[in-house]
Amino acid sequence: MSDTFVVEQQPKRSAWVPWLITVLVVLLAGVVAWFGQGAYSALQARMETAEAEALKAHERTKTAEQAHKELEAKLAALDGEKAQLSTQLTQLSQVVQEKDAELARLKATYQDLEEKMKAEISQGEILLTQAEGRIQVDLVDKILFDSGEASITERGAEVLTRLGAVLVGVEGRSIQVSGHTDDSPPSQKLAATFPTNWELSVARAVNVVRFLQEKAKVPARRLVAAGYGEAHPVASNATPKGRARNRRIEILLIPELPTAKATAKANPR
Repeated sequence: MSDTFVVEQQPKRSAWVPWLITVLVVLLAGVVAWFGQGAYSALQARMETAEAEALKAHERTKTAEQAHKELEAKLAALDGEKAQLSTQLTQLSQVVQEKDAELARLKATYQDLEEKMKAEISQGEILLTQAEGRIQVDLVDKILFDSGEASITERGAEVLTRLGAVLVGVEGRSIQVSGHTDDSPPSQKLAATFPTNWELSVARAVNVVRFLQEKAKVPARRLVAAGYGEAHPVASNATPKGRARNRRIEILLIPELPTAKATAKANPR
């Protein structure tokens, strides 16, 4: 009995299967590529947006830093101005205090003069005034000198002694002594000594200054002598009363100049 081999025929694989697989692979690659491209584009867009935002933030930071620097500069300038104003305020306060103290001293001097010269003031022989930080003492000539003379009389010495007792304590003031006359020229008898009223007014002022320095011990550096003759009348020369007012010794207390103050500090005596 012969063996019979039966060969089983395998079914043939369809020809389109590889093609289908290829198509699927291509499609799948396309889908993946499409989605990948979209993700890349979205990522790139986000990156560009982030870069733009970062650039804007950087610009804002630079602007803020510049504004901060400008603000610091302004604050420094304001601090400097504040310090300067504070210094000026302190200086002004010191000036005000000095002025107040000076006015207080001036008032005290005026009251002292008013008390010491009360009798002569009441009789109209001395006129005492205060204005614009000055004190002025006008003395009619007859309480200090004989008619047409420049030598101080005994009564004049007594008046000047009381006056000097106040003036010796005055600080920070120059004391100007001025001689004044009426418009009548010196008599022929006096012409050899006083050719004009200038000489008479100057001689009287100088003698008063010397008395205040030598007898009342008023510091010489504070004293000034001047003669104005008939050039500065305070009343009309047409009447005896007016002429009497014009014949006077005028003592003016005025603030010392800065140079005089510096000299006074350097030479207290």
